[in-house]
Amino acid sequence: MGGRLRARWRGVRPLVDALRVRPLVDALRSRPLVDAFLAAPLAFYSLSGLVFDTTAMPKPEYVVWCAGLLAPLVLRRTYPRAAFAFICLVSFAQVVVKVIPMTPNLALLMGLYTIAAGPSFRWGVAAALVTELGVFVAVFRYVGGWGDQRYGLALMSVIVAGVWLLGLHMRTRRAYLRSVELRAARLERERDAEVQVAKADERARIARELHDVVAHNVSVIVVQADGASYAIDTDTARARQALETISATGRTALAEMRRMLGVLREGDDAGSYAPQPGVAQLAELVEQIRGSGLPLEFEVEGVPLEMTEGRQLTVFRIAQEALTNTLKHAGPRATARVLLHYGDEAIEIRVTDDGRGAAARGDGRGHGLVGMRERAAVYGGEVTAGPRPGGGFEVVARIPVREEVRR
Repeated sequence: MGGRLRARWRGVRPLVDALRVRPLVDALRSRPLVDAFLAAPLAFYSLSGLVFDTTAMPKPEYVVWCAGLLAPLVLRRTYPRAAFAFICLVSFAQVVVKVIPMTPNLALLMGLYTIAAGPSFRWGVAAALVTELGVFVAVFRYVGGWGDQRYGLALMSVIVAGVWLLGLHMRTRRAYLRSVELRAARLERERDAEVQVAKADERARIARELHDVVAHNVSVIVVQADGASYAIDTDTARARQALETISATGRTALAEMRRMLGVLREGDDAGSYAPQPGVAQLAELVEQIRGSGLPLEFEVEGVPLEMTEGRQLTVFRIAQEALTNTLKHAGPRATARVLLHYGDEAIEIRVTDDGRGAAARGDGRGHGLVGMRERAAVYGGEVTAGPRPGGGFEVVARIPVREEVRR
C-alpha cells in the first residue's frame, strides 16, 4: 500500500511543483489582506458600539481611537515590531489623556502573539515585558482599591502570559516543521545521491561483465579465424573445425550478452536467465581455450569447497580474463597451465604461460587486470600479475573463503 502511494506521489509531484502551490500559499499568508481579514471580527465588534450607541465618548473620537489601535493589525505579520510599537504608543496615549480602555485594546494582545510567534525569542520576551508594564500602568490608573487592583493585575498578567506562551508554542511548532522539511529534503537529496552511486556501480559491473564476455569470445574468434585462413588450403578439416568453433563461440557470446542486457529492461519479468558461470564451468572454459589451439593443462588441488555464487563467478572471470590475455599476447607457440588450489582459508587460481612475457606489447586500452583486482577486492582477495623470471607471464588470484565455506 505504501509503495503504491509513494508511486502515485512521484507521479503527481511534478504537477504540484509546476503549479507552485506551496510558494503561492506562503505568499498569500504574508499579505496584508489576510491579516486584515483576521482582524475584521475585532473591528466589527468594536464598531458595533457605534450602532448600539454604547460608547462613552463622541463617535468621531471613538472611531479615531479604533483606527489607531486596529489599523496596525493589517501589517502585523509584514512589519510585526513596527505594528506592535505603534499599538503600544496609541495605548500609552490613552493613558496620558485618560481615555478608558476599550475593546480595540485587545489588538495589543494580537501584536504580542505575533512577536512571540516570530523567529526571535528575545523580541518575544521584550514584547511580553512591555505588555506587562502596560497592564501594570492601566490597572493602577483605572482601577481603584488595592483589592481590585491585585485581582485585575493577576487576571491581566495571566492573560498576557497565556498569549505569550501560545505564541511561543507556535514559534516552536513552526521551527519543528521547518526542521522536518529540511530533514526530508536532505534525506531526499541523499537518496538521490545513493541512487546515482548505485547506478554508477551497476554500470561499472555491467561494463566489466561485457568486457569479460566480449574480450574473451572475440579473442577466441580472432584466433580461430586466423587458423582457418592458414589451414583452408592445406587442411580443410581443420579449417572446418575452426569455423565450427567460431560459430559456437559467437552464439555463446550473443547468449551471454542477451542475458546481461535483458536484465536492464524495465517492466520485463518474462523469461528466465541462465545462472552465472562458476567453478564448475572452468572445465568447459579450458576445453574452449584448447579448441582455440592453445595447449593448456588444468589441475585441481585440495578438497573442493562450497562457495557463494559471487565468489565462484569471481574465480571464473579471473581465469577467463587471464586465459584471454594469454591468447592475445603469449604468442603462437605458447603453452599455458591453470591451477585451482582449495585451501583451508582461501581458494587460489594460478594461470601461467611460457609465451612472450615482458616482451608482449599491449594496446594500452585494456581493463582486464583492473577488473580482476576489483573483483577480488570485493571479497577481500588480491591479484598479482607480471612476467615470470624464466619467461612467460603469471596471474595469481587469492580469494578468502573461510567465512562462508563448509566442506
